[in-house]
Amino acid sequence: MFDRASFCRIAPFGAYVFFMVLEDVLLKLGWEENDLRMLYAVKIAVVVGLLWVMRSAYSELRWPVNSGFRIWATAIAAGILVFVAWINLTAGWMVMGEAIGFDPRDNNEMDWFLVTVRLIGAVLVVPVMEELFWRSFLMRWLDHPDFLAVNPAQVGLKAFCITAVLFAVAHSLWLAGLFAGIVYNLLYMRSGTLWSPILAHATTNGILGIWIIYTGNWGFW
Repeated sequence: MFDRASFCRIAPFGAYVFFMVLEDVLLKLGWEENDLRMLYAVKIAVVVGLLWVMRSAYSELRWPVNSGFRIWATAIAAGILVFVAWINLTAGWMVMGEAIGFDPRDNNEMDWFLVTVRLIGAVLVVPVMEELFWRSFLMRWLDHPDFLAVNPAQVGLKAFCITAVLFAVAHSLWLAGLFAGIVYNLLYMRSGTLWSPILAHATTNGILGIWIIYTGNWGFW
């Protein structure tokens, strides 16, 4: 059912989810949040390691030589738009479950190492890992099992909608997640390069991270 190409795009995402589940289990077993502060750094290191080991499999990450300024400007603008939606679509019915968040302060003193790791992970690692899974693999695989042969521009409505909905339920802010999923899907389909949603995703996460640090809204992390 899943070949090597599929595995290479599932494994980094699966590792990331594994550490999220592990953190939740450890907290329920009585571990303190302070005891798990370095777990995010370990998670990111594992994901980076997997991406690096399997880097030769990611043909969609080849740089698009014929891409123009408009593609990148659109991606950045879309990323900003998703950020605005993310911090505003927060009404009770727009939230699923309870987000734990991440507070990098220790005795009210900012731990800048943890902040740096969080920003690097959110801006440079998560967008690549997630877009490889959600857009490059899942959306195209839902359209046809031979997903590498699927032109992003020709992805069907069913695959588009399922991917957007699953992306939504993977986030506690499900409505914001749905909006983001739709935007990132469209960017991939319209541009034909995975770097477009990756840039948009990185823009969203980067601005969100700076906003969180400035405002102290740690629940968004």
